[in-house]
Amino acid sequence: MIELALELPLARFPLRVDARLGDGITAIMGPSGSGKTSLLEAVAGLRPRTRGRIVVNSTTLLATADRVRVRPEHRRVGYVPQDAGLFPHLTALGNVRFGARGATDRVRAAIETLELTPLLARHPATLSGGEKQRVALARSLASDPRLLLLDEPLAALDVGLRERIVPYLLRIHDEWRVPVLYVTHSVGEALSLAEAVLLLREGTVEAHGPALDLLSRPAISRAAESGIENLLTAQVVAHDVEGGTTRVVLDDGTALSIPLLSARGPGDAVSLAIRAEDILVAVEPVHGLSARNVVEVRIAAIDRIGRDALLRCGRAAGGRQWLVRITPSAVASLGLVSGRAVWLAIKSHSFRVL
Repeated sequence: MIELALELPLARFPLRVDARLGDGITAIMGPSGSGKTSLLEAVAGLRPRTRGRIVVNSTTLLATADRVRVRPEHRRVGYVPQDAGLFPHLTALGNVRFGARGATDRVRAAIETLELTPLLARHPATLSGGEKQRVALARSLASDPRLLLLDEPLAALDVGLRERIVPYLLRIHDEWRVPVLYVTHSVGEALSLAEAVLLLREGTVEAHGPALDLLSRPAISRAAESGIENLLTAQVVAHDVEGGTTRVVLDDGTALSIPLLSARGPGDAVSLAIRAEDILVAVEPVHGLSARNVVEVRIAAIDRIGRDALLRCGRAAGGRQWLVRITPSAVASLGLVSGRAVWLAIKSHSFRVL
């Protein structure tokens, strides 16, 4: 649990944040100049004019009323800026080791999580943007942080690199169990990675709650004009070489057919992405369709995002949710309402392997 009750004077307005955040990933969103990066810097201890209270999992980092102000180097907060912030004179290994205080087990675990072994002898100037971000993430993990602060870590990367980094961020979340504050302008990233959203506007909290529940708010829906994706983790079951497909199964037991992955063997994990607009909706069982995947689900909610509607569908309460983007006219003509059973039809080649 992260407790924030802080105030920081900025040039155009004071930053005032009073919120209790969970132990998962919280996306920090809002217009440019709303105070997102300043909030991360205040939590990291890089803004000495910050007043108020900051508590991370019962450890007080700031309590000005009690004259408590933990120095940045003692806060155990991992901070990854947008440009990665690597030391150019150190190799990738030297960067990861920096700040780890000799804890070789944590260094080794961070290297394994981010799959950096082939890069360890190289210097930042020879690394791609995605490789630099992986090294920066590993450096933060190696310091054994109680909290990770990520400031738009994917913003400077092209679409292909972003898709390759997202699975590593999910792996950090699943394996390291460290809370994350994640600054992003991308609704797709927030939906894919975050459980909650904190929306800032001119230094104040405009909204805070579950990521999906905030999508209908105008400040966010304008950003949702770009892609919203489903990110899935699956396990390879078998290959159909002649048919050109690979059979996988999701953690909730849903079996899917995806493009052939002959390099992956049965039992291997694979990360998949599919755009919300690439999923078709039927109100009756589907037959005689070229799409290889038909999943029966129930509509949990229907939200409005910009000019479109976003369906949230799942097989069971509390299980995996599918995001499906269709037009409001389709919602009306099909008679879609919360609680109704529908069938999702998905072409195998609509899935991208990350």
